[in-house]
Amino acid sequence: MIFALPHTEAMDRQDAYSETRKTWALSLPIIFGELSQMALHLIDTAMVGALGYKQLAAAALVLAVMNIPFVLGIGMTISVSQLVSLSHGRNDGFKVSHYFYNGFWICAVTALVISLGLEFGKDVLFHLGQDPEVATLAVPFLQVMGWSVIPMLLFMSLKQFADGLEKTRTAMIISVIALPLNAFINWLLIYGNWGFPQLGLVGAGWGTFITRTLMFLTLGFVVLNHPVFRRYIAVRRNQWKLNRQSIRELLHIGIPSSLQVGLEGGAFAVSGIIVGTIGATEQAAHQIALTCASFTFMVSMGLAQGASIRVSNAYGTLNGKKILVIGKTTLISALVYGVVCAVFFALFRNQLPLMFNDDPGVVQMSVVLVLFAAVFQISDATQAAGAGLLRGIKDVRIPTILVAIAYWVIGIPAGYLLAFNGGLGATGIWIGFIVGLTCSSIFLCWRFLRMARRV
Repeated sequence: MIFALPHTEAMDRQDAYSETRKTWALSLPIIFGELSQMALHLIDTAMVGALGYKQLAAAALVLAVMNIPFVLGIGMTISVSQLVSLSHGRNDGFKVSHYFYNGFWICAVTALVISLGLEFGKDVLFHLGQDPEVATLAVPFLQVMGWSVIPMLLFMSLKQFADGLEKTRTAMIISVIALPLNAFINWLLIYGNWGFPQLGLVGAGWGTFITRTLMFLTLGFVVLNHPVFRRYIAVRRNQWKLNRQSIRELLHIGIPSSLQVGLEGGAFAVSGIIVGTIGATEQAAHQIALTCASFTFMVSMGLAQGASIRVSNAYGTLNGKKILVIGKTTLISALVYGVVCAVFFALFRNQLPLMFNDDPGVVQMSVVLVLFAAVFQISDATQAAGAGLLRGIKDVRIPTILVAIAYWVIGIPAGYLLAFNGGLGATGIWIGFIVGLTCSSIFLCWRFLRMARRV
């Protein structure tokens, strides 16, 4: 992929270095926060994997089913940071407070709908062609995890508010503190230590629910009481009112953003379910490789969010040159990061699966899938950056269509054909990942560079 511009538009090196440093400075706390959230899943996966590969496969099934509605909810929270950062760039504190309040309630309603949908739809697990024992283990885990969506999305709405103001450290600190807390609660409830009931897989769900609830309550207390946010809370009497136009503006960004991340997350979720129809061993191996890839993706996602906030701030003042410089340096940073991740996965593909499970068949399959995960690291990083930059300039509709084409018209059909018609099994699905992510990266990066020049 070519990021170079003609000589007349070439970036000043000093500006490029300065903008790169600022973007990473803003993004790093977001990245650590995202990694902490992913680490919660890693902890759950590792501790559940110790129970047996059937429990690991059940956890993978639940996460695959939850992934589509959950990422739709995460996408809805993005609208909060986008409009808060836009108003912050215009130095309009009243609008910041107003968008925060309206966005919070949109996220709350979204979370409730998702949780109720997962509760009433839990029996779908028995109709996905999965191993019957795996599906039976998965149902109670899905119930608890489904209700944990509410505190998580409420936490994310508060986090997006703080991130939009470029105050990214608060949520990071809370997320990091949550790691040992989650591990400790899991230790009590999964294995029945200190006299607590031995709940097994369901214990991991309760550990997640309790941890997410405490995270939301802690960040809520900070937002309501910390001096940094005081000016926005102080005007609540006039600004904390639901407004139809404001809700429409938030949904104008939130719905396409939800669809965009949902299309990507849904592609991985559906592929995970397809892999599960092949066998429990393949599904467990798929979960291990996908967990590793998801962990490295959190850095790309954090960088994309930081760049999106900075671009949105610049877009508020229509500073086209700054938008282009931030965009190009972000894409280059994502490209470099993707290469580093690809090399790391290739070198340690034999060791990474052993962190989750020691079943010989699962490990052998995981080694192959981790190698495929190494291949798509570059495309995964650059497409995340491209999507974030486009959100920053409020371009969300066309990118959503491009993402749909990349994953659902090209990637998934290619993976399915290779898996079943081509006889490649789970590896065919992962080749489809590579094809879809590469197309998405090309589409989104090209779209941003084209649109940024117009600004």
